[in-house]
Amino acid sequence: TTQPPHRASSSSMFALTRATRVRVPCQRTSHRASSRRSLSSAIRAEDRSASGGRSDEAPVFARLAPPRDALDAFNARCAGELWLAPLTKGGNLPFRRLVAEEFGAKVTVSEMAFARFLLRGNRVERARLRRTNDASLGGVFGAQIATNAIAEGVRAGIMIAESGDVDFLDLNCGCPIHETWKRGLGAALLKKPAKLERLVEGIANGVPLPLTVKIRLGIDSVTPARRIAESLENAGAAAIIIHGRTKEQRYTKSSDWDAIREIVSERNIPIIGNGDILTYYEARDRIEASGVAACMTGRGALIKPWIFQEFRENKAWEPTTEERVGVYHRLRELMRECWGDDTIGKERFDTFMPWHLGFFCRYRPLPESVFGGRALDDPLLQSRLGLAVDGEGDFNDLPIVEQLLRCESEDAHAAISEILWNSDTAGDAMDALESAAKASLKTWQEQVAAGDRGSSDDTIRG
Repeated sequence: TTQPPHRASSSSMFALTRATRVRVPCQRTSHRASSRRSLSSAIRAEDRSASGGRSDEAPVFARLAPPRDALDAFNARCAGELWLAPLTKGGNLPFRRLVAEEFGAKVTVSEMAFARFLLRGNRVERARLRRTNDASLGGVFGAQIATNAIAEGVRAGIMIAESGDVDFLDLNCGCPIHETWKRGLGAALLKKPAKLERLVEGIANGVPLPLTVKIRLGIDSVTPARRIAESLENAGAAAIIIHGRTKEQRYTKSSDWDAIREIVSERNIPIIGNGDILTYYEARDRIEASGVAACMTGRGALIKPWIFQEFRENKAWEPTTEERVGVYHRLRELMRECWGDDTIGKERFDTFMPWHLGFFCRYRPLPESVFGGRALDDPLLQSRLGLAVDGEGDFNDLPIVEQLLRCESEDAHAAISEILWNSDTAGDAMDALESAAKASLKTWQEQVAAGDRGSSDDTIRG
């Protein structure tokens, strides 16, 4: 497989790093404990510098930024594509394999990993960055990290680059959840644009991979977004990914594509638009209307993983009930391949598959001929769609397994998950799902009607 241009040049740059990098703690220490102490000291020093000092007080690194032609080649590979967003929990390796290997997602991004824990050797954080088999298919894979310190970000970026499995690094500056916010990470970085600019400049110069930066429009106002985008371009970001909402909006408002379009008109680096992409025609129309270099989808992919195939072919795939069960059973196979079919593997499966079913149940066929006209003004992902949509007739006339797959009860999701685990084939799963629906669907539907559907979490970190 032909390696991306920037990756081909990275080995020589790594050699230069080892020879010329200066004032990097633990570079020559021989004992692991001493190395960890030196690294911790550097991280603490950089934290102090980033919080109140000047950028020239940070540790000095050799300039490893990819050359201009490598950045241009990277952006050319990603242009016009529908990207898979970094998704907490949803961005697990089996799901990324599903969208990349089965449905042709060309650009995918890992779950967010905390840079500090990566450097400490945390296995969970490192596992988040495992690549699928998409390289042989020409795929582009990015690793997303969260950090607020230049030294920490550079070391994590170099460690990731030296794995040889990553095409670009993405800095999370958009995560709204409290766990990240309280650490001064994610969307918290938008509070201090000058500090963010120094952070991005330091990491972009110190890592031999293209650096993209994922932001929201602001904290509680979209006003800072244009200034932040300008500073990120000046700092050396290869591209900016913009989620068209503020931190405080979470997912309560529709994504502001007008604000994204305005930023696109002012910037000279690629802008990737993110927010409310559920169908291939919404992605196509957003690219055309806003001028973004590419689109990114998160929740849309969780609801219908085949959106990438639809986008590439520019036509809808409206799977039958049997075909949808086949997709979910394939995800079950990928989970077993990744995590095993023993007790530990089953525990992980029980953690992830019911969660995925909480998104799968929201699938509805939305043909462009019926829904395309309203999608730009009223994003379908934000719309209240019934259990059956226009053109499907009465919900109760749908096949009983289809009714089950659309049920929002967590008890139903747990039962479907168990059936998928125990079924050797998708056909076996269909038979078992039909039996379960006949026995329990009415009870699960009554739970939902009574408001007892279990907890629902649309908070996607990244």
